[in-house]
Amino acid sequence: MGAANVDDEEFEFGDETDNASKDARPSTGPQSSTKKSAPADSSVVFSPELLGMYYSRLFPYQMLYSWLSYDPSTANPNNGNSSKTKNLSAMSLSATFPRREFSMTIEPTPGNEVYIRYQSFLSQEELTSAIIKRRPTKIDIGAVFNYPPKDNKSLPSGKLQTQERELVFDIDLTDYDGVRMCGCSGAKICHKCWKFMGMAVEVMDQGLREDFGFEHVAWFYSGRRGVHCWVCDDVARKLTNEARSAVATYFEVNLGSDKNKTFHLSSPLHPSLSRAYKILEPQFAASVLPEEGHGLLATRASWTNLLLTLPKSASPVTSRLEEKWGSSRDKSTPHEKWNELKASLMTFIGKGTNAKKAPKNLSTTERIRIEHWPIETVFKYTYPRLDINVSKMQNHLLKSPFCVHPKTGRVCVPMEVAEVEKFDPFQVPTLSQLMKELDEYEVDQSNNDKAVVHDWQKTSLKEPFEKFQKKFLVPLLNEERRSKREAREMKAAVVGDF
Repeated sequence: MGAANVDDEEFEFGDETDNASKDARPSTGPQSSTKKSAPADSSVVFSPELLGMYYSRLFPYQMLYSWLSYDPSTANPNNGNSSKTKNLSAMSLSATFPRREFSMTIEPTPGNEVYIRYQSFLSQEELTSAIIKRRPTKIDIGAVFNYPPKDNKSLPSGKLQTQERELVFDIDLTDYDGVRMCGCSGAKICHKCWKFMGMAVEVMDQGLREDFGFEHVAWFYSGRRGVHCWVCDDVARKLTNEARSAVATYFEVNLGSDKNKTFHLSSPLHPSLSRAYKILEPQFAASVLPEEGHGLLATRASWTNLLLTLPKSASPVTSRLEEKWGSSRDKSTPHEKWNELKASLMTFIGKGTNAKKAPKNLSTTERIRIEHWPIETVFKYTYPRLDINVSKMQNHLLKSPFCVHPKTGRVCVPMEVAEVEKFDPFQVPTLSQLMKELDEYEVDQSNNDKAVVHDWQKTSLKEPFEKFQKKFLVPLLNEERRSKREAREMKAAVVGDF
């Protein structure tokens, strides 16, 4: 059943939220929780009970609030002092956070989904109690508006306008179905096709940082079959819809379509594409060509099909390699075949170390197409495939990091670009696994670590969450602090208040 779209006032939160927050304090202070997790059944990946326990004990509310409020005073939370956190939260109400849109998908009864938009919350406590009360199966995050989105019904039509929003990107393995030769399609994934996600992350991250100068870029596992990117620099958050569309389009490459499977890169090759090729080609050779990958050059049938995609003007190369590789004497590996193919093409057009004079009847256009064929082939399989509509508009919603995918029970954890090749989606903790880890930690009486402030630090979420704090959140909030200080100093200089 499709989700009903609801934004009526009955779904907004009033006085009852304050009472709910008293009954269900999440991970904001020392966690000697009296609310024990139920015994975990590893065969159950997702249930309302498991989700409720996750929201009560493990969801990183303070981390999400610090990030989305862009409030430097929250950079270093309680360090174990829950009363200090409470006072800090009361003193430093964010000007940004109350104007942030959240949406929630809830299931009042099994199979009956209700989609609630235009939710906003004054504080971390309000957000916390709303999530614990509702137990949403999905949380989406939207833009920061000029008014709190929950007031949209009381505002004149057209008065509620977006002010800022992180620049976001969504990459999903379903968009690679045409080149996934591992047997997966749709929602199904395996280690072989997941490598496409790692390649996409590396290309996008370098482009965002080197070509646009963005510094605060966060990557997250979607919980099932993709990755999400959040660019959080102040200049990125302020981009207009037109500018967002321009950035997203910059990363687009026409990879052909079902009706027209051919595409050609322009010449000369754009520097960003040259850089992308240097990143992707070694991984293409390691992960796409061999039998233990997608087998593009692993069998006679596969290499014959690949050679048939060469430009017709390169038919002499096709014929020679097909005969050579088909010989019983040829023992070359897929990687060696690929290198031989590239060298043969360069030689044929009069380039490379063993270059001969190119055929006289070979036009400039044909030479360029032959030279670009290896690059186009690598891109066809490995270049990032963006859901570009997600990136174009300030008011587009995207799944919240740290929530749980209901189909897999896995948490949408942060990913490190430096270790993206090692990231294994099948090792991301599930709800039942996390409850088991909590039980085991608390049964072991020797665990009396005073550094443990949050319940998630008792589980395998500790490493990805703490790395996110240290490597992304703290530098981001430090930058916000510097920017605010410089703005104050500039204002003081203008008015002469030294």
